[in-house]
Amino acid sequence: MRNLFLFLFRFRGAFVFSILEVISLYLFITNSSYQRAAFFNSANAYAGQVLARRTQVADYFRLAELNQQLLAENAALRQQLFPPDSAHRLADSVAIPPAPNDSLKRIRWVGPATRPDTIILGLQKVPARDPSYPLIPARVINNTLRNVDNYLTLNVGAAEGVKTGQGVVSGAGVVGRVMVVSPHFATVTSLLHSKTSISAKIKRDGTFGTVRWQGDDPSVALLDYIPRQNLLLKGDTIVTSGYNAIFPEGIFIGTIASFVKEPDKNFWTVRVRLGVDFSRLTYVYVVTSRLKAERDTVEARTGVKPEGEGKQ
Repeated sequence: MRNLFLFLFRFRGAFVFSILEVISLYLFITNSSYQRAAFFNSANAYAGQVLARRTQVADYFRLAELNQQLLAENAALRQQLFPPDSAHRLADSVAIPPAPNDSLKRIRWVGPATRPDTIILGLQKVPARDPSYPLIPARVINNTLRNVDNYLTLNVGAAEGVKTGQGVVSGAGVVGRVMVVSPHFATVTSLLHSKTSISAKIKRDGTFGTVRWQGDDPSVALLDYIPRQNLLLKGDTIVTSGYNAIFPEGIFIGTIASFVKEPDKNFWTVRVRLGVDFSRLTYVYVVTSRLKAERDTVEARTGVKPEGEGKQ
């Protein structure tokens, strides 16, 4: 202990200087909006690079598991693209035998006869080339589950067209919303975040509500503002309402797991089983709505507050 005191006393000047330097930087960043934004953007970029390297190493040891996931996803996609009633449809490409005078005996290919023009996104058919909602594929390189406010980090950023406030979805449903963007990475507030709320509706009857996370079970969320007089059924499908321009209407969120009519409330207490398994989330899509800026401008001019989406 005496040696420790002697060491601290000997280098007291350096320690005092370091402490004052940290305090000065903190005050400089917190009291300047420009410096604060520059600091967080730089920190996000450096953290993203470190996380990307870590993910590359981890993926090397998870190749077998990732291959199994991709095989299962490919099988499901093939089943969606070629349903049982497509037995008599033409293939995407048809080979025509060469003409007799074709000395090179080349095969001429006729373009796609019935190529699907939709993809399955969040269990909802979405136009593959919808100009209103172009999609940016991304890889999840970091993901938290145990906090009250959970985040994801994606390996795409401003260079790929990602912007703050855009929605993020996966093949299983709604994932979250972009919070911070650097040139090559993006941080997302997932649905498992205390300030995230999603404008939703019951698909069966169109009743509107808001989905938010309670902060405990990462597989369950609450559906608020469903009137007590409404008839609910266990297993009812919950989808995005389309009340905002962040997500297309009809993207899957989850299914009703249970509901309770409490005597002191005018609304049902509805628990929703989420469609996305956040513990195994690997690939997602960033929804880049082209109409959001125009819609936000019009609503801001009229004093309309966006419905359902939590402000980060």
